[in-house]
Amino acid sequence: MKETTEDGYIRRNNVIDNLFDIKAGYASFKNPIALASMAGITDSKFASGFKNAGLVILGGYNLDEKTNDAAKKEIGRGRTEFVSDEPMEFLNSELDATKGMTTIAVNVRAASLEPYKKAANMALESGAILEINAHCRQPEMTELGAGEALLKDIPHLCEYIREIKKTGAVLSVKTRANVVNDVELAQALEKAGADIIHIDAMHPQGIDIGVIRRVRNSTGLFIIGNNSVVDFESAKEMFSHGADMVSVARAVRSNPGIINQLVSEVSSFQSMTGWYNAPKHICGGGDLRALAFCCLPVKPCSLHGALKQAGISAEEFMKIKTEFARKTPIEYGDGTCFGSMTWCCKITKPCYLRDGALEASGLSDVEYMRIKKRLSEYILKRRKMPVQTFSK
Repeated sequence: MKETTEDGYIRRNNVIDNLFDIKAGYASFKNPIALASMAGITDSKFASGFKNAGLVILGGYNLDEKTNDAAKKEIGRGRTEFVSDEPMEFLNSELDATKGMTTIAVNVRAASLEPYKKAANMALESGAILEINAHCRQPEMTELGAGEALLKDIPHLCEYIREIKKTGAVLSVKTRANVVNDVELAQALEKAGADIIHIDAMHPQGIDIGVIRRVRNSTGLFIIGNNSVVDFESAKEMFSHGADMVSVARAVRSNPGIINQLVSEVSSFQSMTGWYNAPKHICGGGDLRALAFCCLPVKPCSLHGALKQAGISAEEFMKIKTEFARKTPIEYGDGTCFGSMTWCCKITKPCYLRDGALEASGLSDVEYMRIKKRLSEYILKRRKMPVQTFSK
């Protein structure tokens, strides 16, 4: 007997297995739903109500005297912030208080490198993730070179990343979209050694879902999508454009049950499809992972533009997919458009030809999509993209 538990695990005959296989460095996530940091709100006490989340991001915490003084000024004009006269001791107590809760990250701000390195060592010792706050736009912080100011000095941010990564800690960078060129930023962060990019997909006119796709198409970073995730439909938009995880912030204040709801729904979707963040098809605006669902490049369509972006010719594309499919169940597919399920679309798109081939082969929907996911990874390893560089 099999059932999915509300925290994203699957129970088979009273034995619990992880339904998802989501990792970033030494960090493993039981599901792809995160509680985002909210200054002055998301501390260990608040986080204790969201243990079902795959990731809880505490903070933002201020690591030195300058950022704590800046936070006091913000409080003076009505904002909420965490302030401590002993910031490292406070951070350590917060990490201790959340041990065993779920996977933890700490979102932090500092006016210089050394506090970040100390915090990274503490995170490493606790098995937590360190997240650089390059997102805060409050003038008290940006005047110190912290928060969003780091986005406007990419070489400086990348130097921080290189030094922090020497500690061995898994490192995330929280960014705000449409401040600088997001593709160039993400490529620079990846080259410097960051493991995760946590993107607030903010746009002056609302949300820029396309920034998730652009970063997915240009890097191999683990992506957390943030902004306006209020239900499973909005989460699926992030997932289908390339997010590995989504984070929820303000929505938990108005709906404290939203984390549990999202975990339950994404777990059910994963159980049914085998690929919770499968991309939209290329012709539907999907990211390059969706090349796994494309048919032979024999007619004018958006596939050719995607191949150009990936630096793969039509001939190479056919060879790559054929080589992967050999000796796998999707090599076959009598009755499908091209005689092989290699060229078939994703399971959520109705197709009686593909479904007939699946039934004939004894391949389940979940197994089919898991193979397609591996195919997408195989294709992306062979893409050729120009690498952006930053200079002062």
